[in-house]
Amino acid sequence: MSSDSLPPAHPAYILRGHSAQVHALQFTENNQRLLTGDADGWLVSWNLAFKRPVASWKAHGKAILGLGTWGQDRIISHARDNKLVVWQLGVVDEDAVDKTLPVDATADASSKNPWILHILTVNTLNFCSFAMCYDGTPQTTSDDMTIRDNYEHKPIRVAVPNTVDSGGIDIYQLPSERRAAVIHADRHITTGMVMALTMFAINTRVQVAAGYESGHTMVFVQTDPGASFQRLYCAQPHSQPVLSMALSSSREYYITSSADAIIAKHPFPIGTGICDPELKPIKTSQTKHSGQQGLQIRSDGKIFSTAGWDARIRVYSAKTMNELAVLLWHKTGCYATAFSQTDAVIPARIKYESDSNLEQNELGEKAIVRQSSAVTVVQQRRDEIAQTTHWLAAGSKDGKVSLWDIY
Repeated sequence: MSSDSLPPAHPAYILRGHSAQVHALQFTENNQRLLTGDADGWLVSWNLAFKRPVASWKAHGKAILGLGTWGQDRIISHARDNKLVVWQLGVVDEDAVDKTLPVDATADASSKNPWILHILTVNTLNFCSFAMCYDGTPQTTSDDMTIRDNYEHKPIRVAVPNTVDSGGIDIYQLPSERRAAVIHADRHITTGMVMALTMFAINTRVQVAAGYESGHTMVFVQTDPGASFQRLYCAQPHSQPVLSMALSSSREYYITSSADAIIAKHPFPIGTGICDPELKPIKTSQTKHSGQQGLQIRSDGKIFSTAGWDARIRVYSAKTMNELAVLLWHKTGCYATAFSQTDAVIPARIKYESDSNLEQNELGEKAIVRQSSAVTVVQQRRDEIAQTTHWLAAGSKDGKVSLWDIY
């Protein structure tokens, strides 16, 4: 059968529960959960084995801009209410959180929300979501012993548009909640507002890539704490504002999308703070489809996705930039995409207990233990399938989230 005669692809599942457009998506807990955020400020955490909500709450007073994770039990939400919030929400915390979906919530109903660990007051006038990375600077305890490189508790850096200068960038450190650095707007190039951010840190080096209202994108580097950020790269592949960007897991390149139809692949240079004017975009692609946003690169670096104003989710080759698939189910525009991790750590499955290992005190007790073991194995198998599936999630203006099982 030729590719032209193949039936159109259909999503594996549709998650329904939001009453407003879905703006942000984030896989958590080694692909066991999918976090979704909408234009009314609601967050829902979905169990991917059963496709059911395990936590739902009104996290913000305005639209969600972005979501992130900090270890296995902390999530970060950033919204138009000028708040960036860190929540305590691991699997063990879910029983204490409300599960009423936004479509079923009433105005006078009381809800049980996750614990709030941190709140930052930040600028959200730019409609730009935050970027984050783990802090590469060695941390010390009160007795001057270096903390182990443990991602569960390691400090992070968060980048957001500057509070005063819409073309500048503020960088905060958590858990201290202090502003660690500022990247000032370029005084020689008119870039307009910051529209998209991504960042990476290793040792004392911090690099930030930004996309701007003018269609420019720049990369900045800070080589030591306290030093000023220097520009490493500057290009203007877009004629319209940059809508989204993503950094590859190899840290060798990043990709930008815009309100125009261009998708551009850029170098993520490792330099000493001197901008190389010879650096150009690695590749630009005229897709003929304007308004692609929510760009995400899969963790294996092979493909990336975009959400289109035309209601289509597109999948591209990260190497060639060629379009590989067009996924259409939603009837209205799409705003966000997310990939599950292809390298998720799957816990070893508990083996079914044999008769010789069961308690022999009473026949009834033996049967109960066997039944419990069988249920555990089935649950683990469902979790394992959910965790190893190569999910692509898409959020739309219709308030629904489509889950696609792709290569």
